[in-house]
Amino acid sequence: MNATVRIPHGEQTIKVELTVKEAMALMGQRFHEHPSLKSDARRKVAEQIDRLYGIE
Repeated sequence: MNATVRIPHGEQTIKVELTVKEAMALMGQRFHEHPSLKSDARRKVAEQIDRLYGIE
């Protein structure tokens, strides 16, 4: 069964400041010396969405 997901403001853009390493981690690059890099970057994105739209 396929359900349609509707996301309010889904076509609007947001700006999130990430380091190059954080952006690379979101793309799948692994940084063994800093394993929390990906989760830190995801947290920044989630916080910005929550700050702008109150969506978690």
